[in-house]
Amino acid sequence: MGIFDVFKKKSSAGVAKDRLKLLLVSDRSDCSPETMENLKNDIIKVIAKYMEIDTKNLDIQITQTESDNGKGYVPALVASIPIKEMKHGK
Repeated sequence: MGIFDVFKKKSSAGVAKDRLKLLLVSDRSDCSPETMENLKNDIIKVIAKYMEIDTKNLDIQITQTESDNGKGYVPALVASIPIKEMKHGK
């Protein structure tokens, strides 16, 4: 499986689920769905340079976490990216 598997055609339910996730994330972070999708794609491209990843089971989200001073919440990027194997340098 390569990086381009991300672009395979998904079922309508899968597409709807992805859109809903993007809307929820954008609401939490004041980040547009387009920016979130671009961020996700950029992260995938960079990581794929160094390792083979499972693009079907990855999960990248922006959530809220308590700030360091304990006076409120701040956005946090959370990524779960299953690694299939490391790519070795040439």
